[in-house]
Amino acid sequence: MITVTDAAAAELKNLLGDSGKALRLLVQKGGCAGHQYGMKLDEPQEGDHILETNGGSVVVDPESLTFLSGSELAFSDALTDSGFKITNPNAARSCGCGTSFEPAEEGATPSYDPSLDGSVCGSEGSDESPATAN
Repeated sequence: MITVTDAAAAELKNLLGDSGKALRLLVQKGGCAGHQYGMKLDEPQEGDHILETNGGSVVVDPESLTFLSGSELAFSDALTDSGFKITNPNAARSCGCGTSFEPAEEGATPSYDPSLDGSVCGSEGSDESPATAN
């Protein structure tokens, strides 16, 4: 289950309108911490988890849902850091930019990796937009 804040639901309503599309949240291998978030406007596909909000839909494929279950989707319109934000309790650690994360492994504590300082962050080679996340 993914929780959508009131601010994120309102932004989804403005963004999606009557398009019939949804905001797709996804997790892909890549980024400086091993996995990265992505978001795009998309049509729901067979097998997707569909979350209806006040005015919009969020869809997540089954594989991504294993990494995002229990997460919160929020929206911030701050001057220097606006956009949708994912707070993910399944992330053991995130890189400096917050778009890449290492999934928590049951019973394991991740070791510090100085390469996760944000200097190599981004979504090179991906068609998806990186998402700001915690």
